[in-house]
Amino acid sequence: MGLAIDRETFSSDDFAAFDDKLQASLTALRRLLQRPGFGQGQTSLGAELEVYLVDDKGRPSGINQTLLANCNDARFTEELNRFNLEMNLTPVPAQGSPFAAMADEMRSALSLAQAEAEKLNTSIVPIAILPTARQSDFGADAITPLARYKALARRLVEESGHGFNVAIDGPEPIEFHSDQIALEGANTAFQMHLRVNPDRFVDTYNAAMLMTPLVLAISGNSPFLFGHRLWDETRVALFKQSIDVRDVEQFKWRAPARVAFGHGWLRSSPWEPFAAAVAMHPPLIVPMGDEDPLAVVEAGGVPELLELRLQLGTTWPWVRAVYDPAQGGHFRIELRALPAGPTVNDMMASSAFLVGLAVGTADLMPLVLPAMPFRYAEHNFYRAAKRGIDANLVWPSRRQTELTEMSTIEICRLMMPLVRKGLAEIGVDDSQIRHWLGIIEERLAVGMTGARWQAAQVAHHEKTMPRESALAAMLKQYQQLNRLGHPVAQWPVV
Repeated sequence: MGLAIDRETFSSDDFAAFDDKLQASLTALRRLLQRPGFGQGQTSLGAELEVYLVDDKGRPSGINQTLLANCNDARFTEELNRFNLEMNLTPVPAQGSPFAAMADEMRSALSLAQAEAEKLNTSIVPIAILPTARQSDFGADAITPLARYKALARRLVEESGHGFNVAIDGPEPIEFHSDQIALEGANTAFQMHLRVNPDRFVDTYNAAMLMTPLVLAISGNSPFLFGHRLWDETRVALFKQSIDVRDVEQFKWRAPARVAFGHGWLRSSPWEPFAAAVAMHPPLIVPMGDEDPLAVVEAGGVPELLELRLQLGTTWPWVRAVYDPAQGGHFRIELRALPAGPTVNDMMASSAFLVGLAVGTADLMPLVLPAMPFRYAEHNFYRAAKRGIDANLVWPSRRQTELTEMSTIEICRLMMPLVRKGLAEIGVDDSQIRHWLGIIEERLAVGMTGARWQAAQVAHHEKTMPRESALAAMLKQYQQLNRLGHPVAQWPVV
């Protein structure tokens, strides 16, 4: 977030000073929101993709720093684990063909990085959880040796005091304990950023929360963990539990999770999620900048708010508010729930579907939310992650005063007109709307997601080989089909 993190430990005075800075930053942000015209601007989109680095045997390849040095491309950066990379796409205006532009850049950047990776006997694979990874791959030596990651690991382990217990149900339940946060890095995602003006932020944010489970259900891509068949989006359960520092004692009050679907609908202001992140979660790492945010605002400027942005970066809600001082200051909604893979086309289509839903239903939120308690949206999220495209979700009826349980596929089809409306509202070309939603419609027609394809292929290979070999064989096919680029609905199942 722009603050240099060059040490692993901080004193009690450091934490106290950081907390003071957070309070001043919240006051500054509130005053910015009172400034006429603040945050107004053209709708734009940006994205981040997290990927695995995999060797020729399908195993994690811990060479991210070497690969970054060889690529020399500022769009790529390290991730928590040595065998992951993150790519940041160039933001684009929403008008015209934004998803096509991002898709083209993603393919080009991945191709350039892949060329360098091949020189190191490594492949780049966008997949939500690497199915061939083993628990032994996520020890302390898996973490990228940078001060910020070491500091984060130290603080989360200190906050926990007991390590991290993982227990995930499913067809083949798994339960284990870890004393490292490297497990968090097992999860990779494709995250879309949507710039929203302050006066539209609350309704659009709430709409994104309501609609995220629906899109997650049809986008699952992580059915396996350490050889176990679990949820269609096992990543959701693993991410939450892999860094859950809360006391697990039964009947004891538990603080809010740092990885959570959310803590309630927004009420009136984009200031609320920033205030909640400060109020509910103690700081983990506390480097300080020199900026006086209140003085900057009083002088008519736009503060960086680096400390506040860092604090938001140490909480991981599946829909996250983002403040950015660029372009006179603005807000974005970060849509964090979608998995990496299976292809560029799939990721862009899912993101277009979710952006269209959020924008196209925002005006309905004042009518819908009184009849939709937040706990039902949270219920939908975890049900979608577990059951995928077959999930039944609790959904507002046409009368908006009643809730009913409906199939994911039925809801998606009913929502298509509102998706088209939302994408048209931000200026996406009609031909582009038809293209990206056509990929979703094909996915719904055949009922195929990355998770379902992986599971089907492993089941086929297990007729002639053990599970570990079946996972490796499936991953090899996955890589081949990913390079071809056809959406997963068109992938052959044998």
